[in-house]
Amino acid sequence: MDLSKINLKDFQSTHVRNFSIIAHIDHGKSTLSDRLLEYTGTLSARHKNEQFLDKLQVEKERGITVKAQTVSMFYEHNGEQYLLNLIDTPGHVDFSYEVSRSLYACQGALLVVDAAQGVEAQTMANFFLAFEQDLTMIPVINKIDMANAQPEKVAEQLEKLFDFQEDEMIPASAKSGIGIKEILDAIITRIPAPKGNVEEPLKALLFDSWFDEYRGVICLVAVQDGTLKKGDDITLAQTGNNYEVLEIGLMYPDQQPTEALYPGQVGYLISGMKTVKEAQVGDTIYAYKKKVEPFPGFRPAKPMVFAGIFPVDTNDFAELSDAIEKLTLNDASVTVTKTSSPALGLGFVCGFLGLLHMDVFKQRLEQEYNLSVIATAPSVLYKIHLKDGTKIQVETPSDFPDPSTIETIYEPMINATIIVPKEHLGNMIKLCEEKRGLQTDLSYMDEDRIILKYKLPLNEVATDFYDQLKSLSSGYASFDYEEAGYETSDLVKMDILLNKKPVDALSVIVHKENAYHLGRELAERLRKVIPRQLYEVAIQAAIGAKIIARESVAALRKDVTAKCYGGDISRKRKLLEKQKKGKKRMKQVGSVEVPQEAFLAILKK
Repeated sequence: MDLSKINLKDFQSTHVRNFSIIAHIDHGKSTLSDRLLEYTGTLSARHKNEQFLDKLQVEKERGITVKAQTVSMFYEHNGEQYLLNLIDTPGHVDFSYEVSRSLYACQGALLVVDAAQGVEAQTMANFFLAFEQDLTMIPVINKIDMANAQPEKVAEQLEKLFDFQEDEMIPASAKSGIGIKEILDAIITRIPAPKGNVEEPLKALLFDSWFDEYRGVICLVAVQDGTLKKGDDITLAQTGNNYEVLEIGLMYPDQQPTEALYPGQVGYLISGMKTVKEAQVGDTIYAYKKKVEPFPGFRPAKPMVFAGIFPVDTNDFAELSDAIEKLTLNDASVTVTKTSSPALGLGFVCGFLGLLHMDVFKQRLEQEYNLSVIATAPSVLYKIHLKDGTKIQVETPSDFPDPSTIETIYEPMINATIIVPKEHLGNMIKLCEEKRGLQTDLSYMDEDRIILKYKLPLNEVATDFYDQLKSLSSGYASFDYEEAGYETSDLVKMDILLNKKPVDALSVIVHKENAYHLGRELAERLRKVIPRQLYEVAIQAAIGAKIIARESVAALRKDVTAKCYGGDISRKRKLLEKQKKGKKRMKQVGSVEVPQEAFLAILKK
């Protein structure tokens, strides 16, 4: 459809539908987005592109959605044209902030559930996110044409868990195109139109933004009242800055300029913003000198996992700083503070929503900005009460105070929901017990699957818990969590020493019970990844002055006696003694090169 022939004024509130697609990771929402775009003619066959809305390289490689995307479609229903705005959302637990932001600009959501896998932990979490915001939900049972699909069983789960009626559910297959027309018709008939008045002063929500090298900051906005036209002077409520609208338009499917946006419509806005700090997500846009009551904004995301990010080459610090600034516009849930480490130089401590979130952020830095970075072991935010009455917060092991000054240590806890097939229940309970978990509930979802609820320390979950959960359940268990405050704990700081010198970046905060076992394991792992030097390297794990584990990397030896043909044995001994003294001197002055693999060995502890 040619946008130049369409008058957007005809698509005000009543003929607009803003909806989102929410689902657990890998339940087919990106494929469903593609089919909706193709069915409405937004994507031509020539432009057909699997997972069109997964634009990032990391999304295409991993097959997951990381960044919420927006696209507009035109669809005819009962002889009338409607403008549909689809906001695609991520499915993984670590990107729930993107989901909550996207839902804020919608009036309804498609809740997509895989007919073979059924309701999973993130399906439940996303349902309650949408439920909190009072959105109209349309349940879609996807992948019904798969050999192992059980749509009747999934329908029972949806009815039992969320009180959906069977006639509300739409059976579909995004891959084959089954049920696409029914979904589009349901969006128009069931999802309410956005409320808005064209006569009121301009009020629009800035719900997403990203940085373009050539055009500066591009904002995604949802207009509630009034009209937003090209050439208008606008003000942002939080910063108070004024701008002129240089370009405005719809994402159809990419940026298509239009003259104006009207109530209920979602589109992009370019206004010459040069820095990422100017476009604060959740801000309210209003006409210059016509102030309106601002939107309450979004509940700021609370980082759960902290890690240091340092450039491999210290000369790249300025480029890393610039790249992180641009990426945090794309991902406002990351918190960033500058830091310096004796081992790694200048860098940043970044707060993430989870370990996958951290991994994806690091991968985007490497792929999109061509940087080589080291990410240190992830840690969480501890609260420590000292004996002198002061209270401090500790994110990294390097900030951990002297044990003799500590009164009480508090660590963050989470309430975890795990959905697991009953044959893997024993493995799940064992894993949670090993991670110091406390079971709070166990209930049957149906005859095959169980909902487990555990209170767990975040520190235990922040590393390899998700990987272990998947491997112990053959990939069938799903996991979601929410914060559960702080509880007292017996924690210690464990240092890793290389030739008696502590390596700051390899230190970890661990529970006292697990320290000995973990120290042995880390020393063993480091022995395998630290390359041999010309002298012996001693790897030690220590708590304070007490060494709890030790491994050695043997020295590379040159055969100095090769040139001795015959003669007295004392000649050979003399040469070997000389070599021994040289190795000792070398060990005192030499510094051990710590490869990236060593940091990864700690990361996957």
